[in-house]
Amino acid sequence: MASAVSLPFTSLHLQFNSPSTTLTSLSPRQAIVRPIRASLSENPTAPVSVSKPGETKLPLKEIPGDYGLPFLGPIKDRLDYFYNQGRDEFFRSKIQKYQSTVFRTNMPPGPFISSDPKVVALLDGKSFPVLFDVSKVEKKDIFTGTYMPSTDLTGGYRVLSYLDPSEPKHAKLKQLVFFLLKSSASKVIPEFEACYSKLYETLEEGLSQKGKSSFQTVNDQAGFNFLCRAFFDSNPPDTKLGDDGPGLISKWVLLQLGPVLSLGLPGYVQELAIRTFPLPPFLVKKDYQRLYDFFYQSSGFVQDEAEKLGISREEACHNMLFATCFNTFGGMKLFFPNMLKWIGRAGIELHTELAKEIRSVIKSNGGKLTMAAMEQMPLVKSVVYEGLRIEPPVPSQYGRAKKDLLIESHDAVYQVKEGEMLYGYQPFATKDPKIFEDGEEFVADRFMGDDGERLLKHLLWSNGPETENPTLANKQCAGKDFVVLASRLFVVELFRRYDSFEIEVGKSPLGAAVTVTSLKRARF
Repeated sequence: MASAVSLPFTSLHLQFNSPSTTLTSLSPRQAIVRPIRASLSENPTAPVSVSKPGETKLPLKEIPGDYGLPFLGPIKDRLDYFYNQGRDEFFRSKIQKYQSTVFRTNMPPGPFISSDPKVVALLDGKSFPVLFDVSKVEKKDIFTGTYMPSTDLTGGYRVLSYLDPSEPKHAKLKQLVFFLLKSSASKVIPEFEACYSKLYETLEEGLSQKGKSSFQTVNDQAGFNFLCRAFFDSNPPDTKLGDDGPGLISKWVLLQLGPVLSLGLPGYVQELAIRTFPLPPFLVKKDYQRLYDFFYQSSGFVQDEAEKLGISREEACHNMLFATCFNTFGGMKLFFPNMLKWIGRAGIELHTELAKEIRSVIKSNGGKLTMAAMEQMPLVKSVVYEGLRIEPPVPSQYGRAKKDLLIESHDAVYQVKEGEMLYGYQPFATKDPKIFEDGEEFVADRFMGDDGERLLKHLLWSNGPETENPTLANKQCAGKDFVVLASRLFVVELFRRYDSFEIEVGKSPLGAAVTVTSLKRARF
């Protein structure tokens, strides 16, 4: 999903359609849709600006906050972040304390994993986008935050997500993933339909036997199989990898993200096990080798292209593995349960509207689901965008100032020195009350119509505004169109089969733990 967790994807931008394309007729909903509730900032065409003295009426202020005593300050902030307050309250309390959405703080994990946990936090929709401007911030080795996992976990290579666009290999590796995605365009819809049809069959079987069915396990398997079949024409269950892929990936990701995750274990166990020292890569060496062998055998055509670009076959394979398993599979593992949660909580009225829109469009297109048909589903598009807004799959973004900067929030201008680390908590930026009315609420039709289209420039889930395009020279998630398409397909496949569903929601280290308790088959 994107450095957001999602798969780089620029060359297919036109094939999967620009999100800024004018929405088609809303005839199925025109009589019932509520007005879009949205309030824009005073300068909506420039959500962030780096001003020079005298160019703004906003006051120039000192950045509030401090880092506390060496070692003890970062530890205190870490304990508050994970245990005493929790992530959202940690940020909210500091906003209230300093009366500012820009302040200084420490970010986990801190000692001894991170050598420098100090950041300037940007927690509003106006200051946050400076993190996307690679002329002002450097993105080298900050994909996971103030620390970087061992390259032993990626074959000894710094993979694409950790490269700054100024580094020579960045453009080559990003172009290689574009090539992979372009070659898979015709297979995305049929392979998704095949893999997720099996998912729903498994969910129904679980419901008939136990009265409930966990969504996580079946989603992981369906998502991984879909990506491998669509990208590499390889079905994991037919290989030596079998059904083990998602489990192997989870262990491998844990060693990389463990220091910033909450595993639900007692605090002292987590502090000792995953937050004090990095877990040694040898713990997953055999698991990673199994994944690597599968991708090496499946991605020969990508490796051929890599050699033309001056990239070794080995480095190409490690990057394909990371892009598929960490970026894209990781995004689907996080976002699909979260989206199911929000749609489920919205209730029967939204379910009925989605079912009507999806089925009428498919019927008018001869019973087939195509790219063109997907563009005729404005409510489906809005629901996906709203899911990405209210709970972005990658909540944190980092960037190191390349030079002295002046950064504007809604209320003031702040000076950042060259070399300082900037941090943005994305859910606060995409719920900014000065941009999104009722930002804490899931409003399914928020992005419909002209007003909804205008809000898309404030949708920042992809390490860039939804209205901008990824390029070789930036760090925007080049796979944003692919992620949106796959997410729309998920909603379509659900409501072409069922009128409604019911769920129970629990906590998970990655996303929501969703249990399906009812699936009501389509009756119209």
